[in-house]
Amino acid sequence: MRISVYIPLLVTVVLAVLAPRAARRPAPRPAAWSLACAALVTAAGWLGSLALLAFTGFAQIPEVAEEGHWSVAALRAQDPVSLAVAAVSALTLAAGLVSLGVAAVRQGGHVLWARRECGRMPGDTELVVLDDEAPQAFALPGGPGRIVVSRGMLRCLGDAEREALLAHERAHLRGRHHLFQTLWRLTEAVNPLLRPLAEAGGFVLERWADEEAAARIGSRTVVARAVGRAALASAGMPGPAALAATGGAVPQRVRALLAPPPPRRTLPFAAGALLLTLCCASLANAASDSESLVDSAERAQCAADAATSGMGRAAPSLQRPDACCDHRGVGEHGRHRR
Repeated sequence: MRISVYIPLLVTVVLAVLAPRAARRPAPRPAAWSLACAALVTAAGWLGSLALLAFTGFAQIPEVAEEGHWSVAALRAQDPVSLAVAAVSALTLAAGLVSLGVAAVRQGGHVLWARRECGRMPGDTELVVLDDEAPQAFALPGGPGRIVVSRGMLRCLGDAEREALLAHERAHLRGRHHLFQTLWRLTEAVNPLLRPLAEAGGFVLERWADEEAAARIGSRTVVARAVGRAALASAGMPGPAALAATGGAVPQRVRALLAPPPPRRTLPFAAGALLLTLCCASLANAASDSESLVDSAERAQCAADAATSGMGRAAPSLQRPDACCDHRGVGEHGRHRR
């Protein structure tokens, strides 16, 4: 556990540094799924490692050990986690959980806002045209969702570019991209080190919608022109709290659309899968070691109690049979209890 408990923390740092750049090169759809898996697994590993460090440190406090019926000396001898490390881990864990709760409430509010706005929009069709000269275009997730475009935005685009814009927004709704955004925002709340993954995820979602729009209308150049003109028309305007064709790094998106479709790459996904597997395996090993340490400390405490009170006295085992020093040994019926 001395090493394995820190590996998920190290994997989180490595992915936060390498994953955003690596995710921009392969096809955007698998890249988005990979970033979502990476964020979820590393956030869980981060919380798990912090919880184990906090527990093994605070378990060495005499008052806590007395309640748990284990030996502080045995625990310190096998896994000397200092109280300073435990305290920092506990504070970081508490801050992450509080931040997660706040972010969950905020994301829930966004979902309710989007559903209310969908219900308030006139008509019952997918497309809603606002009588507004300000150029706007975005997808509003709901049940099933609406595409909102202003007349000002429509005037900035030609017929083919309008079709590309609508195809882009439909791709956002069809792919449920708002769920990806929610996941990244929640994991970023748990661990601010994952913010680069969330930022890269937003760009990948826009690229995903760009590629689907290009495949649907059959022209990458038209989609690139639509993205560029929509971004220039809406420059300087505050962006809506929704999925928009003008989101992300527009110059990089236009360059990607003017180039051939991204090839299928397996190396980045294989490397990421290996790191995530290492994270999960290390956390599982650390949890198993932690359980073994506590069991060993319980047996040591039981042996000390037996030596103090006398071997003929059965009070410790009667008071708490599972804490008996031979609770891993042969039971009364001649078989292992655990």
